[in-house]
Amino acid sequence: ERQHLALPKEVLISVMKNHPRYFPMQKGDDLLPYLVLVGNGDDQCQEIVADGNAQVIRARFADAAFFIQEDLQKKLADFLPRLDTLTFQIKLGSMLAKTRRIETLSGHLTGLLGLSDADRATALRTAALCKADLVTHMVVEMTSLQGMMGRYYALKSGETPQVAAAIFEHYLPRYAGDVVPASKAGLAVGLADRLDSLAALFAAGLAPTGTKDPFAQRRAALGLVLALMEWDIDFDLARGVELAAQTLPVAATPESQKACLEFIVGRQRSYLLDQGYRYDVVDAVLAARANNPAGAFRTVKALSGMVTEESWPTFLQAYARCVRISRDQKESFTVDASLLADPAEKDLLASLQDLEKQQPYAGFAEFKAAFEPAIPVINAFFDKVMVMDENPKVRANRLGMLQRIAALPAKLADLSLLEGF
Repeated sequence: ERQHLALPKEVLISVMKNHPRYFPMQKGDDLLPYLVLVGNGDDQCQEIVADGNAQVIRARFADAAFFIQEDLQKKLADFLPRLDTLTFQIKLGSMLAKTRRIETLSGHLTGLLGLSDADRATALRTAALCKADLVTHMVVEMTSLQGMMGRYYALKSGETPQVAAAIFEHYLPRYAGDVVPASKAGLAVGLADRLDSLAALFAAGLAPTGTKDPFAQRRAALGLVLALMEWDIDFDLARGVELAAQTLPVAATPESQKACLEFIVGRQRSYLLDQGYRYDVVDAVLAARANNPAGAFRTVKALSGMVTEESWPTFLQAYARCVRISRDQKESFTVDASLLADPAEKDLLASLQDLEKQQPYAGFAEFKAAFEPAIPVINAFFDKVMVMDENPKVRANRLGMLQRIAALPAKLADLSLLEGF
């Protein structure tokens, strides 16, 4: 009946698809008062079959309407105490305890993500209410509606549209290819939720093993990096895991935090490889920027284009010559400009100083553009001087300059992991 169209569209669609497995009908974004079902018989008694199924779905819709009517007797915030009866994990407490941790962590993340005062207020209110719908009748009946019902009940409870939207958004993205939060408040709370779950479960010794992932940690880690990459926001994952670890009811050792961080980075690596990026490019970038998913993604995209350019081998070999001869040195050498005698080494120091003045590089494209004028100087240096000179001071000077050149892209990528290095 058309009266049921007053219910949230997500509820009607979920009822049709999850229970009798009917196909909902839509025109644009509007749900129509029709459905499609598949029968496995012949064309006899179709009217009776259709009427029987219509009665089934009417009963289901009536149940949903009753659940929603019961839930609306309270404001969304009134459901919070009941979260204390819902266990997140035996070592990690209830969903109410997890909600409190999300609130605390969201407060930290709003600063790291650069939220405005208004967005910060929205994020903190969202964090307080983000799990409240888990104990409503409608979500208990159909858990796939979590977040959706929270958004609906928040609006009915008088919460701002921004808070209501962020309650739903904090679950996004739910899978690869899904949309990400549209608001910074939703992003902050979603990151806090995932960081808390991952840090807590690793601290409790419940890391995924093989194909077993009962707490959907792979999905949580992927959602975390996808949101940061899509928003293109620089964020230190190590700092995020560390902040999450500080609020846990169990001790999060440095080892568990490291394992958690490596797990998140592993999901990003798998995603980037699935997107078709070369393994050596991905590994080279993650070796330097693993803690910053957005920065790593930018660098992978930039480097992927450059390694196919005609000028790439010349660039890579000039840089590689500096690295190969200096990377096995156990000592870091300082450069004394007063001891430079050969014009080639004086030119190299001048070029090096120019490169260092341009740091930090905005990205890999900027580094390559800055480095290319130095390539003839580097090649001339190797052609005209013996780096491993018998004089220890001369040798130290030359190695020191090469060490500094080798370190220039250290925050962007480890180029020694690239093919052809």
